[in-house]
Amino acid sequence: MALVASAPIIVTVVLMAVLLWPARRVMPLAWGLALALALFVWQVDLRTAAAATIYGFLSALNILIILFGAVAVLNTLRASGAMDAISRGFHGISSDRRVQTVVVGWMFVSFLEGAAGFGTPAALAAPLLVGLGFPPLAAATLALVLDSTAVSFGAVGTPILGGIGETLGGAFAAPDQLHAIGLWSAVFHALVGTFIPVVALAMLTAFFGPEGKKGVRYGLEAAPFAIFAGLLFTLPQLAVAALVGPELPALVGGLVGLPLVLLAARRGFLTPKSTWDFGPPESWPSSWKGNLAAVEPPARAMPLWLAWSPYVIIAVALGLTRIPALGLRDWLADRTLTWSDILGTGIDWSLPYLYLPGIVPFAVVAIITAFLHRMRLSAAVGAWTGTARQLAGATVALLFAVAMVQVMVFTERGRAELDGMMITLSEAASSLAGGAWPAVAPWVGALGTFVSGSNTVSNVLFAGFQVEVADALELSPILILSLQNVGGAVGNMICVHNVVAACATVGLTRVEGVVIRRNLLPAALYAGAVGAIGLGLALVGVPG
Repeated sequence: MALVASAPIIVTVVLMAVLLWPARRVMPLAWGLALALALFVWQVDLRTAAAATIYGFLSALNILIILFGAVAVLNTLRASGAMDAISRGFHGISSDRRVQTVVVGWMFVSFLEGAAGFGTPAALAAPLLVGLGFPPLAAATLALVLDSTAVSFGAVGTPILGGIGETLGGAFAAPDQLHAIGLWSAVFHALVGTFIPVVALAMLTAFFGPEGKKGVRYGLEAAPFAIFAGLLFTLPQLAVAALVGPELPALVGGLVGLPLVLLAARRGFLTPKSTWDFGPPESWPSSWKGNLAAVEPPARAMPLWLAWSPYVIIAVALGLTRIPALGLRDWLADRTLTWSDILGTGIDWSLPYLYLPGIVPFAVVAIITAFLHRMRLSAAVGAWTGTARQLAGATVALLFAVAMVQVMVFTERGRAELDGMMITLSEAASSLAGGAWPAVAPWVGALGTFVSGSNTVSNVLFAGFQVEVADALELSPILILSLQNVGGAVGNMICVHNVVAACATVGLTRVEGVVIRRNLLPAALYAGAVGAIGLGLALVGVPG
């Protein structure tokens, strides 16, 4: 029965990871299979199955509103010229490629992940690195490795708020539970993710070094600066996760760390004494090169302070609306649209339309930015319509992914004398892994992102399963969900969708397999280290 219950997930993995089908085609099929199993094996009545599907669609809407607002802000900044101004601000930082990798690939990418997520950071940073003179293959590879530690808090906490809170509902949607999951996710990232810039630099010099300067040791020469930059992101991220909640950690971590790392780079603080660079472009292997040429940056058209101002407004607005002592959080959360007792099944749905960051502040700031940056109406409208087109595929995938999970959850109401599909899966997993499950949990999260291209979708797929395993083994569900969430971020390094997107932005073709194979090592190191720490915490009973 565990094999039967896992069929929708197995189909998802095979079609997406092996046959490379897009999620928008796979998830409706997986939902259809889950629905058939629910109706004919678990004998769920048709009305309950329909209500579970409707509830899944509506819960996905909550997630999509956040994604739409985040990407709309980013597209508005691109249309206004603000992103060009921000990109040009990185030129002239340092001639050392290791320093450039840390500043752009780590700090800027982490900031973008906190602000927008959805695969945009690596796709934006890779061409920026090419513009600085990086080989396209190096740019794509490094941008993906470094777009990891912030992913658990991407698009203002969507993997936690939507992927876990909206999917599981009930007690797990409570602010204190989501806060705890965010805090422990940030703890794991601080303990391990701080060192990801060092790993990236070792990859940079080992794979892309010229004759005489090729090897891991050249990357390790910049380790002090890399660890310094790692701490400047992960410590603010941890502090905000502890003090505020899961929406702001990556965004504030980037806003705090980026200017400090820029200042340190310009003043040579902890940077290597010698300069490391690639060989001349004519010496690069053909596999390193794309079909996009590096270009000199044009003259600055917008002041940096004006270009950055929308993200500053977002950070301030999120802080004001998420700190309980200010009194706005509860008022905003109480403004809801609801559908109670869907189809008479006792299933309830609600939409806190003002509390979702996709509306306040993202949609509001996107509108303000159009006036602040004096955009033409057609350009501002184009940014919104472009966002809708960009999210079309993700909309289909998310609608059916969340619906599939909800159908699987509600098989516990079936007339057959069987445990629900999620309970059946958890019992099989717990019997196989036993008390070592905390070491396995991050790998499940990474698998979910690898096949779906999204930490949020990974959490949608596996959060309920992880909770059931935690209950069966009497482990802390907060700990296991945190490990799931962190594993989902790790999977971002190797997920097919992001690899294809990052390579495409720098004109690379037929090298996606090379990127995935190279990025498997840092992903495995990250997941393995987090799993070992999680297992140690479980043995001592933390968190309780």
